[in-house]
Amino acid sequence: MSARLDAVVHAIEASGAKVLGADPLTQDDSVLQIMADLAAAEVLRGVIDRHLAPTDLLMTDHLPQVPGVFVSDMDSTMIGQECIDELADFGGLKDQIAAITERAMQGELDFAEALSERVRLLGGLSEDAIQQCLDERIRDMPGAATLVATLREHGCETVLVTGGFHQFADPVAERLGFQRVVGNRLATAHGKLTGGLVGDIVDSAVKERVLRECVAAADGAHSLATGDGANDIPMLVAAHYGVAYHAKPKARAASNGAIDRGDLTSVLRLLGIPEGEWTT
Repeated sequence: MSARLDAVVHAIEASGAKVLGADPLTQDDSVLQIMADLAAAEVLRGVIDRHLAPTDLLMTDHLPQVPGVFVSDMDSTMIGQECIDELADFGGLKDQIAAITERAMQGELDFAEALSERVRLLGGLSEDAIQQCLDERIRDMPGAATLVATLREHGCETVLVTGGFHQFADPVAERLGFQRVVGNRLATAHGKLTGGLVGDIVDSAVKERVLRECVAAADGAHSLATGDGANDIPMLVAAHYGVAYHAKPKARAASNGAIDRGDLTSVLRLLGIPEGEWTT
């Protein structure tokens, strides 16, 4: 046992949890498997965070398996940007809108109210700015395409569900290989944004409902969810594997999985899918 793993095991046992097994799964100790009494799950998570954070982790009561359903957030999860913030920059409003976005993602503001306020501020912006923003600003998160392609190759249903907008999510989903998109839609008229939305708002409750409906339709298949913000928490908690990706503190604390260091292919490692089986 390596010195790093040995220190973690001793700390877990000192907390009162029983370690049933511990092994490094890579030569450099970058992937560790620790089997312990999950009756002390909160204590175990605290020990791991104190000794290994920032880290990539997944805590389950069974050996991870390939999920049958994958539901993911988009902004700051599958792509590296917040679309509404980048779009706002074309109207000279990025600082103002980004501040609201950050507070909403931290869970400090009601998501629906914060979204409506930000969209209202965009009223009058040229519709052409959407495509320009897509072309110039929006970039896939490292590992996103490999994660989606690999899960699909293993028979997993993939859904992109976002509090953002179809005008961004549809092309992102097509590029990454998602089979379905659930999101909001910016209202437009006469070539400009109206400052409103078409239809009901996709919020945290909708994200959770989409995941649960997909699982039910797949006869209770294991589910994976990824997200980064407070509005992803119900979805992350409802999933068998809820992985908070470089996430805000509230989202990370609520999830049984976290990616703090790696890119999105780290999710595949946590699920036990060897690199030789990845689809790129």
